[in-house]
Amino acid sequence: MYGQTEHCIDSKMALTRLACILVLLSTHCYFNVLAVILRTTNDAPWANEFESIELSCLIESISTNDPRIEWKKIKDGEPSYVYFEKKISGDLEGRARIREPATLVITNATRSDSASYRCEVTAPIDQKTFDEILINLVVRVKPVVPKCAVPKSVPVGKAAELRCVEDEGFPKSQYQWFRNKEEIPDDPKTSPKFFNSSYTLNAETGTLKFSAVRKDDSGEYFCRAKNDAGHSECGPQTMEVYDINIAGIILGVLVVVVVLLCITVGICCAYKRGYFVSQKQTGNNYKAPAKGDGVDYVRTEDEGDFRHKSSFVI
Repeated sequence: MYGQTEHCIDSKMALTRLACILVLLSTHCYFNVLAVILRTTNDAPWANEFESIELSCLIESISTNDPRIEWKKIKDGEPSYVYFEKKISGDLEGRARIREPATLVITNATRSDSASYRCEVTAPIDQKTFDEILINLVVRVKPVVPKCAVPKSVPVGKAAELRCVEDEGFPKSQYQWFRNKEEIPDDPKTSPKFFNSSYTLNAETGTLKFSAVRKDDSGEYFCRAKNDAGHSECGPQTMEVYDINIAGIILGVLVVVVVLLCITVGICCAYKRGYFVSQKQTGNNYKAPAKGDGVDYVRTEDEGDFRHKSSFVI
């Protein structure tokens, strides 16, 4: 009798547990059916410029047959519609489409598309009527050909600076320098060919600075700008390192000094000979007065004595 009673109690407990499990399952299903829930396969996608990219917005559960789906672009804190009332709008018009049920496909991504995108789904029939997900898109841009500046000639032992800059690439470009088609390492001590060179290379700014160039630093230099989207290079430019001709410099200075000395002596001699002094009027210089009407004057031998030659004619 006692065994039958215990068996009945166990059976009731088992039934009670089963009933609880069924209630829990039904409750879980109830909330799943009456709640709109979204998810994405990638909340931080990237694409190279001019490629296509998908911003996945997947509906895991929903009861509403025709939910309202909207996409908004958020850039610099300002939201704008890119999908509204079942139409692509804004700067994605003509370059995007919706793939059922709610995934946004950008067919021709540009650098201006880098932003945050929010997928919003409204389901009026569901108990939880609204859900959203945020996706951060990065569009990578290949660098353009960088602008390079290489000095044409530098004397031995002098400083030299090579510059390389590119402003279009995204993410920001990193820079490499090459001499005679061989990459210049960040640290010259790591390469036998550059071991004796005295330079610093900044991959962030693209500058290659020599504190004192050597003859071995002569060659053709070019720069490469690169990022995750690709790379571009400028054309090679030749830098010549030449020896300073001390004897030639001294000879040139002496020639200039001799020429200046000769000019100075010539000017002094010209002053002494009166070439730069204005001639003063002397007594032998006489300017004849203008002739009066009908009167001629004849100068006599004595200075200042004039004789009347003809009388006035009336």
